[in-house]
Amino acid sequence: MNYLVTGATGGFGGYALDFLKEMVPISTIYALVRSEEKGIELKEKGFNVKIGDYADASSMKAAVQGIDRLLFVSGAPGNRQVEHRHVVEAAKEAGVSYIAYTSFAGADKATSPLAADHLFTEKLIEESGIAHTFLRNNWYLENEMPIIGAALNSGKFIYAAGNGKTGWALKREYAEVAAKAVSGTEYPSTLELSGTPVTYEVLASALKKATGKELDIVGAEDRVFAESLVANGMPQPVAEMFLSFQHDIKNDSLDVVSSDFEKALGKPLTSLEEGLKELLI
Repeated sequence: MNYLVTGATGGFGGYALDFLKEMVPISTIYALVRSEEKGIELKEKGFNVKIGDYADASSMKAAVQGIDRLLFVSGAPGNRQVEHRHVVEAAKEAGVSYIAYTSFAGADKATSPLAADHLFTEKLIEESGIAHTFLRNNWYLENEMPIIGAALNSGKFIYAAGNGKTGWALKREYAEVAAKAVSGTEYPSTLELSGTPVTYEVLASALKKATGKELDIVGAEDRVFAESLVANGMPQPVAEMFLSFQHDIKNDSLDVVSSDFEKALGKPLTSLEEGLKELLI
């Protein structure tokens, strides 16, 4: 049995590889990278390396040859639907028997523009006939580090998501479930991986406890939120992107209640306070 982890040089893929090597022989694990140079460190750790790029259909066909089980980490927004089609078609052609795909929380109901590419990919995988698990990941706690950094620098935790709730958890926790899925743990075809949904006010309170710092918690207008990030060094276009995430959360796109996550992990999720301490060490 051979396993391929895509996005292997990213944070999620790196965590997944580390978990997977504890579950299956490392000699059976392949890591997908975009160049030989990017694969050097992974080779030194004992992983096999395959070269491929979602945008290059032929490279993906070569990369999945001889692979039985695929952890398909979603690509970056942009040309994602075309790129994801390359991956799924290559997997089908190569006879891949199983795909674990990192999707979006409540993808079939979400109103967020981010969900469309994921729902498209889920349908591709379903239509391929390949056995699968859709890992509908909520929001990584790591995604909030720019907001948290700005808060610690300024003394003001500024957000624009109103009373919208998010099911935060650590990236490594999502990746552990992904590794378990691709290793052969039997899961349903869809897992809604969400922590307990809470507001930014709750997150800010956890940050105060984790750091021992007094922070003003400010529910702000859009302009003030974006300006706070720019003032802390974020380029304006990136600040606008973060503002769009705030809009999604305000519109309840990430308010997904599910017990799937802790059941799949087999243990409780890390608390927000402890998760923040882990990230800020």
